[in-house]
Amino acid sequence: MASHRARTGFTLIELLIVVVIIGILAAIAIPKFQNTKAKAYATSIKSDLKNLTSMQETYFYYNETYASTPVATGFESSKGVAITIAEASGRGWSATATHPSSLPLTCSVYYGSVAPVSPATQEGVIACQ
Repeated sequence: MASHRARTGFTLIELLIVVVIIGILAAIAIPKFQNTKAKAYATSIKSDLKNLTSMQETYFYYNETYASTPVATGFESSKGVAITIAEASGRGWSATATHPSSLPLTCSVYYGSVAPVSPATQEGVIACQ
């Protein structure tokens, strides 16, 4: 009297097919996720430059000149964003911003009659490259 038990489980071929499908989905999803992160860093940089603009105008109201460092205005950048003020005087100011995880992305802005900092070409418009 031989007993036959029904075998349960997956075959090796079925498991390999599942692994291949997961690999294909990962190959599609990871680049899209990286692109989303890059957009988030760019948005963070632009937001910080806009906030610095507000702080500079407040600083100018009280001091009749623009601050030469972000710290002088009381501004604190987002985590990882590095902002450098290239020029600041009573005539205007210019600044650049980067994020180490978004390299080589650099954004800049200028206001007043100061030399534009690349990639900014229009006064008050944040430009990135």
